[in-house]
Amino acid sequence: MIPQLVTYRQRRRDGRWLRLYIPVVPVVLVLSPLLLLGVLAGLVACLVTGVSPVGALRGLGQFVWALPGTRFEIEDGSTAVLVSVR
Repeated sequence: MIPQLVTYRQRRRDGRWLRLYIPVVPVVLVLSPLLLLGVLAGLVACLVTGVSPVGALRGLGQFVWALPGTRFEIEDGSTAVLVSVR
């Protein structure tokens, strides 16, 4: 399943939480021109380095498919960051 929502939470130094909910599909649609350029640049890089473009795209697809349910937590002193992919 492709990720649908990324939740970003950051605890500020004063103890309050900053929460951002980022929907993945609208962000991808807005950034699709840059995404297309990135895919083309990746294909050129694959051809230059001798990596199979189909294998690289398959690996990227498997990576994105495995993202839902992932949580990144970082805590340093009074500052904490939590990123959750659903």
